[in-house]
Amino acid sequence: MSGTPSGAGPVPAEWWERLAARGVEVLAFGVFYYILFIALWGLFRTVGASDVLGGRLPGALAWFGAGLGYALYDWAALSRAGRTFGKAIMRIRVAPEGLPPRTLLKRSLVYPGAIMLMGIPVVNLLAGMLVFALGLAILIDKPLQRGPHDRLAGTRVVKDLR
Repeated sequence: MSGTPSGAGPVPAEWWERLAARGVEVLAFGVFYYILFIALWGLFRTVGASDVLGGRLPGALAWFGAGLGYALYDWAALSRAGRTFGKAIMRIRVAPEGLPPRTLLKRSLVYPGAIMLMGIPVVNLLAGMLVFALGLAILIDKPLQRGPHDRLAGTRVVKDLR
C-alpha cells in the first residue's frame, strides 16, 4: 500500500496534519528559544548591555537563533529524509523525493525562516502575518494544498503510508 489511489499521484496531506506536524516542532523549538533567551538575557545583563534596543536585544537574538536553527533543521531533515520529525509522527512527507538541497533551502527559508524576524519590533508583525498567510494559502489551494513555500520549491506535502 503506497498511499496512492490507482492511477492518481500521492495523496496530499490534510491541512490539519501539516498543522499538527508543525505544532510538534514549534513546541520543541519554543523550548530551545526560551533556553536561548534566558542564557542571552543573563549574558547581556552580566556585561551591562541589557538596555540595548530598550532591553529587546536578548529576545531579538533568541528569536533569530531559534528561527535560524529551525530553518536549518527543516532544511537538513528534508534533504536527508524528506520529512521532519513532526512530519514523521503525522506520517506525511515532502514530495517529490530527491530534490537538490538548494531547492529545499529556499522552502525552509520562507517558513520557518520567517520566525527569525519575530524578535524585531514592527517587523515581527509582518513576519507573523507572513506565517499566517502561508497557512491560509495552504487552506485555499485546492486540491494540492500547497503554500507559497511549496510553490517556490516545487514541492507538495503528501501522505506517507509506507
